[in-house]
Amino acid sequence: MENAVGTVFKYGDNVDTDVIIPARYLNSSDPAELAMHCMEDIDTEFVKNVKKGDIIVGEKNFGCGSSREHAPIAIKAAGVSCVIAETFARIFYRNAINIGLPIIECPQAVANIDNGDEVEVNFDTGMIYNKTKGTEFKGQAFPPFMQKIIAAQGLVNYINNK
Repeated sequence: MENAVGTVFKYGDNVDTDVIIPARYLNSSDPAELAMHCMEDIDTEFVKNVKKGDIIVGEKNFGCGSSREHAPIAIKAAGVSCVIAETFARIFYRNAINIGLPIIECPQAVANIDNGDEVEVNFDTGMIYNKTKGTEFKGQAFPPFMQKIIAAQGLVNYINNK
């Protein structure tokens, strides 16, 4: 898999699916429309400032709340290349993999990455490089089968390509 490189948007603990994509927009399943409202209840400037390849960093329990798949779809469609967090809500973790959004748990990286830092993530090794600060951290690399699902842009595509 290709490395992710981007500017960090950092958030705290318990970023739930209702702030990732507010319920009032769930009448749409169009990724582009969902992307236009991604994170707007926690960061009104996110959609104006996010660029393709940027990275979200969250603290504990990222993606908690309802089990909607819309949340990782909105993040991915907004152009985010990876989400790094101390921990993820389990259903968000599964949904992210299912739709092909790379996510990595690494508490040490989260503690040492600030909003606006430039970060690179090597998905093959799990290494996270904070290019702004010149530091690096070992996150958990994806097993090969998960890398194949992400490379195929999600579980359905992966199965259809087999």
